[in-house]
Amino acid sequence: METGQAVDALASLAQEHRLSIFRLLVQAGKDGLAAGAIAESLGVPPSSLSFHLAHLTRSGLISQERQSRTLIYRADYAAMNQLVAYLLENCCAGNACAVDLLVSQGACK
Repeated sequence: METGQAVDALASLAQEHRLSIFRLLVQAGKDGLAAGAIAESLGVPPSSLSFHLAHLTRSGLISQERQSRTLIYRADYAAMNQLVAYLLENCCAGNACAVDLLVSQGACK
């Protein structure tokens, strides 16, 4: 991941609603959620939700798929893992640390 991409992704997550949306989509798994379900779950007005979903989509953290008349949103796990890897790339100066524990538990696949 390039520095500019990391900055864009982190900027997207640096807002309360967008962070909540992203976390909800991570929890939803590969099936994702419809925009209406996201709005209902988080209590975000539809007009605001559209803005936040577009921002997260542009940053590459989520994807959007049209299914008939419904838009389904999914977390992009590869992008999420790239961001985490970028942030932890030089962690602990090469010494064993919490990152090793996360990897050994399968949290950073």
